[in-house]
Amino acid sequence: MADVVIAGGGPAGRALARACARRGLETTLIDPAPGRRWRATYGLWADELPALPESAVACAPSATLAFGTRPHVLDRQYLVLDNAGLRTWLDGGYDVVTGTVSGVDHGARGSTVRLDGGRVLATGLYVDASGARPRGNRYEQTAFGAVLAAEDALRLVDGPDTAVFMDWRETESGFLYVLPLGDGSVLVEETSLARKPGLPLEVLAARLRARLEAVGLTSRGREERVRIVLDVPVPRRGRTVPFGAAAGLVHPATGYSVATSVRLAEPVADAVALAWDRGPAAVATAAHRALWPSSARTVHGLRRHGLRALCGMPSESVPVFFDLFFTLPTPLQRAFTSGREDLPGTVEAMSAFFRLSPWQVRKHLIGWRALRRSR
Repeated sequence: MADVVIAGGGPAGRALARACARRGLETTLIDPAPGRRWRATYGLWADELPALPESAVACAPSATLAFGTRPHVLDRQYLVLDNAGLRTWLDGGYDVVTGTVSGVDHGARGSTVRLDGGRVLATGLYVDASGARPRGNRYEQTAFGAVLAAEDALRLVDGPDTAVFMDWRETESGFLYVLPLGDGSVLVEETSLARKPGLPLEVLAARLRARLEAVGLTSRGREERVRIVLDVPVPRRGRTVPFGAAAGLVHPATGYSVATSVRLAEPVADAVALAWDRGPAAVATAAHRALWPSSARTVHGLRRHGLRALCGMPSESVPVFFDLFFTLPTPLQRAFTSGREDLPGTVEAMSAFFRLSPWQVRKHLIGWRALRRSR
C-alpha cells in the first residue's frame, strides 16, 4: 500500500510526487505514457520560482517586450524551461506506474484506485493531477504556434534573444507571442487570450500562416497547439485532492500554472506529512487547506472577475488595456500576475489600474471599485 498515489505525470504531478517522497511518504505516480516527452513550451517569471536549477532553464531572454498600441520593456526576467532538465529535476524517489485511472473508492482507512486494465492500488491519499478538461461553456485560452529558425524570426522581432510576451499591434482579437527556445530556434504563437468557448485552433493557424506569409515566411517546422481552461473554480473539499490545473491553479487572466504548481508542491507535501497520523480524511483536509487558504480563494475570485471584465471589452479597447497594465509599477504587475496569496497587492494593482483607465476601459471595470471597497 502506497502512502500517496498521484494520477498525472506532468510537471504538477511529478513536483508533488517528488515533494512527498522527500518527506518519507511512499509515493506512486500514475502516468499513462511515462516515456513520452513533454512537448508543450513552458515559460515563467524567474521571481515565481527562485529555486529552479539552471539545468531546467533552456533560455533566459536578454529582453522581454510587450506591445499594446506601443512598446513596453518589462522589468522582470522571463525564463523558458528546458523540459528534459525540468523533468530530471522533478524525477526520483517515487514509483511510476503506467496506466490511466478508471475509478476511485474512498473508505475510512484509505482509498482504492482502479486502473484501466484491472490493476488496483491501495493508498492513504489520492491526488488527481491529470489536468483540467474542457467541460461546458468555460473560458479558454487557445494558441497555435510554429517553430522557426532564429534568423527567420528576425522578420518578426528585433533581436534573436528577445522575447515578446504579447504583441497586439496587428490584430485586436488576439496577439503574437514570440519566444526564443535557446537552441537556435524561436516559437511564434498566435494566441487568443480568453474566450468562451476558446477560439478554434484552425482559425489561429490560418492567422499565423497569413502573418508569416506577409513577411515572406512559411511554417515548415514543429507546430504547437494550446488549449487551456482558465476559469476552473476553487474545488470543493473531499477525499480526492486535485492538484495543478485540476485544482484551479491556472491563473484565470494569464493561463499560467506551472510555476504555481511546482512551488505549491512543497507546502502541500508538508501539510500531508504533518497530518499523516490523524488518518486519511484529516490528511485530505490538510492538503486542501494548504492549496486554498482564504487569501488565495479571495485572490482567485478577483482574478476571475478580471477575466470576465477583459472578455467583456470591445476588441479595440484590449490593446489599450494592456498599455495601461504595463505602465503599472513592476511590484503591482507582479502582485496581479504572480501574487496568488497577496490580497493587498492584488487589490492595490486593480485599484491603481482603475484610476489610470480612461472611460472607454473604466466602464468595463466598474465592479473593481466595488470589490475594492468590500475587502
